[in-house]
Amino acid sequence: MATPPLFIMLSSVDRDKLQLASMIASVAAVSERPVHVFVSMGAIKVFAKTASGNDRYGDSAFNAELCEKNAPDPIDMFGQGKMLGDMKVWACSMVLDVLGWDESDLVDDLFDGQMGLTKFLSDAEEGQLLSM
Repeated sequence: MATPPLFIMLSSVDRDKLQLASMIASVAAVSERPVHVFVSMGAIKVFAKTASGNDRYGDSAFNAELCEKNAPDPIDMFGQGKMLGDMKVWACSMVLDVLGWDESDLVDDLFDGQMGLTKFLSDAEEGQLLSM
């Protein structure tokens, strides 16, 4: 029996949530489990091409500790998961419209395109859904 895909919905700018999501996604992907990540709401701003370093993340209490200990950057972790496993990353089309952005405004070589929430949730019915 094949392992059901993992669907992760991101909506937070908090690094601790994105850190955990990137760790779960990359471990699942390299463990031969298909992973689909949907980046929506405030989380999309973390993935802006113009954002850099730790300034891209919100001010959660744990963010400073992750930065101080040089924890791997979540964006890099998502990239490694894509490179080493079966991971797709989708940008929420509505949020891009609200911001007046397109895929060229997002970090390079990470996104597989845009997707609507309805399609993502429909696809997620065949697997396990996490929201962070």
